[in-house]
Amino acid sequence: MNSSVYPTIPIKSYRFQYETSHPIHLPDYPGSAWRGALGHALKRTVCVIKNTPCNQCLLKNACAYTYVFETPPPADAKKMRKYTAAPHPFVLRLPENTTKNNFYSLDLLLFGHGQRFFPYLVHALQMAGKEGIGGKRQIFELIKIDELDHQGNRHCIYHDGILQAVQAATFPPIPGMPARIELIFHTPLRIKQDQKNITADNFNFGALFSTLLRRISMISYFHTDTPLDTDFAGLTLQAKQINIAEQQLEWYDWTRYSSRQQTEMNLGGLIGSITLDTNGLEAFWPYLWLGQWTHVGKATSMGLGAYSISATSLPTRHAEPH
Repeated sequence: MNSSVYPTIPIKSYRFQYETSHPIHLPDYPGSAWRGALGHALKRTVCVIKNTPCNQCLLKNACAYTYVFETPPPADAKKMRKYTAAPHPFVLRLPENTTKNNFYSLDLLLFGHGQRFFPYLVHALQMAGKEGIGGKRQIFELIKIDELDHQGNRHCIYHDGILQAVQAATFPPIPGMPARIELIFHTPLRIKQDQKNITADNFNFGALFSTLLRRISMISYFHTDTPLDTDFAGLTLQAKQINIAEQQLEWYDWTRYSSRQQTEMNLGGLIGSITLDTNGLEAFWPYLWLGQWTHVGKATSMGLGAYSISATSLPTRHAEPH
């Protein structure tokens, strides 16, 4: 593998557009319902050795389901050797202001090598919608898929059951850094410090950035050909010195039922925004920008930890990573 001192994760974004015959009734954060339905549909689609745990299956190293949903670290991995699963190569999220009347949109983001399994995921998300989402099993019919570029422009790649070829995944270009930025957290942000959930009272940039750095590092290591090679200890220490200029965060309580674990799971987290003066933030800027696609914190694959960056004016000049 080559390595990079800047985060370089190729990313593809797709918008799945569905139609439903009834008014939409789903939870506030329906990513968990979609993720569960997607996992079940994908496993049924690709599994050829039935009634065998994935970790004991002969095909586990060549299986779309295992790679996307179980994501075991390779046997020769130098990172996360004590963990049973690496970060998944995808994120699901519900775009804002795109659910109207009987039409519904769901975004799928794929990282690095996860793009190889896109046709499987199209089929699985189509089947998941047909089988019903949420406790009331509402039916969603897939009618269209748009490919989104990193500026949000759309290009239709699926319609009338025909899937067109897609462009190769690319790394989101990093714009020049403005003097002041706002990070807006759209879905609950769950990060821990000293084994405890961080709340609005003890929120700090150091904890946020170290969590984001770890996630980006793991994604680049397990899902790309350019693992991140940077001064992790130095960046983590430097991040602790960054102050937050303004903070408007509150805790949002949210629970979901896990059918796999057969228990209620508490997935509450912080929503709101923080504002940062970017003087001294240069080393962190590429990670903060990329985090808009990767999300940050716990339960990211079901859409939690989603944030966007807002600035008074972003320079038009683009600075590519070296």
